Amino acid sequence: MSQSRTYQVRTYGCQMNVHDSERLSGLLEDAGFARAAEDTTADIVVFNTCAVRENADNRLYGNLGHLRPVKDRNPGMQIAVGGCLAQKDRGEIVRRAPWVDVVFGTHNIGSLPTLLERSRIEKEAKVEIAESLEHFPSTLPSRRESAYAAWVSISVGCNNTCTFCIVPSLRGKEQDRRPGDILAEVRALVEEGVTEVTLLGQNVNAYGIAFGDRQAFSKLLRACGEIEGLERVRFTSPHPRDFTDDVIEAMAETPNVMPQLHMPLQSGSSKVLKDMRRSYRQERFLNIVEKVRTAMPHAAISTDIIVGFPGETEEDFEETLHVVRQARFSQAFTFQYSKRPGTPAASMDGEVPAEVVKERYQRLVDLQDQISLEENRKIVGREVELLVSEAEGRKSDERRRLSGRAPDNRLVHFSLDEGDEEPRPGDTVTVEVTYAAPHHLIADSGVRGLRRTRAGDAWDARNGRPVQQNAPDVLLGMPSIGKPEEEPAASVGGCCEI
Repeated sequence: MSQSRTYQVRTYGCQMNVHDSERLSGLLEDAGFARAAEDTTADIVVFNTCAVRENADNRLYGNLGHLRPVKDRNPGMQIAVGGCLAQKDRGEIVRRAPWVDVVFGTHNIGSLPTLLERSRIEKEAKVEIAESLEHFPSTLPSRRESAYAAWVSISVGCNNTCTFCIVPSLRGKEQDRRPGDILAEVRALVEEGVTEVTLLGQNVNAYGIAFGDRQAFSKLLRACGEIEGLERVRFTSPHPRDFTDDVIEAMAETPNVMPQLHMPLQSGSSKVLKDMRRSYRQERFLNIVEKVRTAMPHAAISTDIIVGFPGETEEDFEETLHVVRQARFSQAFTFQYSKRPGTPAASMDGEVPAEVVKERYQRLVDLQDQISLEENRKIVGREVELLVSEAEGRKSDERRRLSGRAPDNRLVHFSLDEGDEEPRPGDTVTVEVTYAAPHHLIADSGVRGLRRTRAGDAWDARNGRPVQQNAPDVLLGMPSIGKPEEEPAASVGGCCEI
């Protein structure tokens, strides 16, 4: 296999897919491929797909169609399709797009290099879909996107039976990693310069069910708090059914667990929640929010909401708006219901007309934007410590604006005064918030304090820059989470709207 062959991985869907794509990149580099430079044609293009919304199918086949003439001009090029849509469609992908070389599923991502080589030698498409997990993703090589942040998978699969979600049938039943293996991975990451980790699971706070410990997740959070050099811990996505008081206590009492929670609501109507088979009701959800706010008054709580589920009435939708007003989410990731063949909801009566769904969706977005703005305005005038991130959102060259994340995960664009030293991604700065918008904050008061960290050193090393010597023994880092589009790639939330 030529050392000069290049690859590109295109990721759609949730953080689980982002994490899997880091593993796919690691596998390809371990096999001798190099990441393709921007604006070049890669020898291997891998699509890591999502199957949550109907648009996913159209998106994949549209992108594959765009690549066909590119491949015709480059005969040695290979195209591979993996992820949830590949697990669902299997050989249908090659039938509809015969120029695809490899199709692999969610359970056998480790097979990708071998399948590519077999397809290249035998000059025919290879479709291999495993029915159960072959290797836990964290045991595979990785090329992480961030030098100072990491996703850490604590479980895969899901035992829930939500009527709108196809993912459990594609990812399988929940499988949990042993706590010692998770903590060993986190410690190894800290040694490499990573200091913020996000614990990942399809239903992250159900962790421990596989080995019979209902408090395993809160114990894991507390254990992360004992890892020296790890300053920020997050997790996504929890299910309200499994959100117990011991988890809230662990969040509040463990200093490096951030005051931020993403907990999917899906609907504020108890009737719709029952039809969704969500196993909690409005009162239960709001009770969790109240307990979190009591334990952590400044916590930012975000959520996922589906509009237009079959049978949703105007009264049901008003219940959703009621919960949004009561919970005062910092952010909501909103989705118009998308029918997925193979799910119970796909055959339910009471389809909501598209124009009604669109109108309700806009009302929800308008309300949440208003609340987000009001909540963000409360922070104007406060000093916050930001973890400097790589490019997030728009920057102003005139103001030399950079971006960072506050402990509660709010996005802050901050400016440098003349003569200020420029921080690196992974460093931390203290700034005063001067302006609020619904989806970001601005700090144009200059940098009040800068901590150059070994996390920043790790970023320098990855980018081929001279590494500062004798930096403080402080590590910080975090994955980026931004405002999603209506059909997001790598959006916040679970692998489905769990």
